[in-house]
Amino acid sequence: MHIKDKKKVLFIDRDGVIVKEQQVDSYEKIEYIPHVFEALRTISDKEDYLFVMVSNQDGVGTPSFPYESYIGPMERILETLRGERIVFDDINVDFSMPEDDAPTRKPKTAMIDRYRSDEYDMAASFMVGDRLTDMLLAKNMGCRGFLLDKSLDIPDELKNTVALQTDSWLDISAYLAGDESLRIRKAVVRRKTRETDIEVLLALDGTGSGMYTTGIGFLDHMLSQIIRHSRFDIEGRTIGDLEVDEHHTTEDTAIALGEAVLEALGDKRGIERYGSEAVMMDDTIAFASIDFSGRPDFIFDASFTMERIGTFPSELIRHFFRSFSAAAKCNLYLSAREGGDSHHTAEALFKAFARAMRKAVKRIPGDSALPSTKGLL
Repeated sequence: MHIKDKKKVLFIDRDGVIVKEQQVDSYEKIEYIPHVFEALRTISDKEDYLFVMVSNQDGVGTPSFPYESYIGPMERILETLRGERIVFDDINVDFSMPEDDAPTRKPKTAMIDRYRSDEYDMAASFMVGDRLTDMLLAKNMGCRGFLLDKSLDIPDELKNTVALQTDSWLDISAYLAGDESLRIRKAVVRRKTRETDIEVLLALDGTGSGMYTTGIGFLDHMLSQIIRHSRFDIEGRTIGDLEVDEHHTTEDTAIALGEAVLEALGDKRGIERYGSEAVMMDDTIAFASIDFSGRPDFIFDASFTMERIGTFPSELIRHFFRSFSAAAKCNLYLSAREGGDSHHTAEALFKAFARAMRKAVKRIPGDSALPSTKGLL
């Protein structure tokens, strides 16, 4: 058989790769890995890999893991994948325990040895797993691997096998589809002046995890709202001259965040670009609209009934958003109902802002065009 006629295979583990690593013996324990649907759908649409599941499920059929507890959640997982247009061509699951030393248990190959025939191109095939045993299986099969865990140290004997080590399915889909624009969008910003020392690590395609600390309790609370409602992953800290006041810390934090978002967006191809959101919070309602146009402009139509929220000067809320707009080179409009509780008004503004950003940076599936007729953003 000519090599171009041979079939390529993407062997895929289940736990830790499709769903979170645990004994999935109930529907409640099904938790999908971030971006797995998006990535597998992209690979399926753009490439011609067979999808083959290869999984160890320790002790299925024993009293501690009855078959009935396994099969219901398994069928639900496959049904959900099919609903996302992701269909597995073959399912291979080994029920043995490690001490059984079964030939079908990964990293041994008996369960999938049939793929080592002239019908398949193992040199162009890959194994996706979150353990070194998955990479050893790839080596034993004569293919390469994607290790979905950046915390693991790869031993020398597997370094030629691991094609990519990452924490994101998006990086895997970008690798296989040959499209760098599909990768997870990240930025690291370090900014040091005589007034502040800042470090920000940001990923736009996140799950809303992380923490940002500034030494200002109220500002930290608002930054946690940005993280949660934008679903950006953000780790950061600002060390500022709080012995003077909160101004420099607030301003420079916003500048660093804006610079990080701008850097992570890259050339902005394939994004929505525009985002708007209204958020109610008890006695107030806030509205945010954002356009990552490359041209900073800022409109703020909100007021506060209190001069300070806790110890934080209310006027610095406007300054935070103005500074972000300038650094991120975006149009930003914010408004809020007059007369509401100042804390509620501020929190609603930050939440609306975050959720508007979440919409604006969203990538449009299959679209790599610049969202502008000018040819530049």
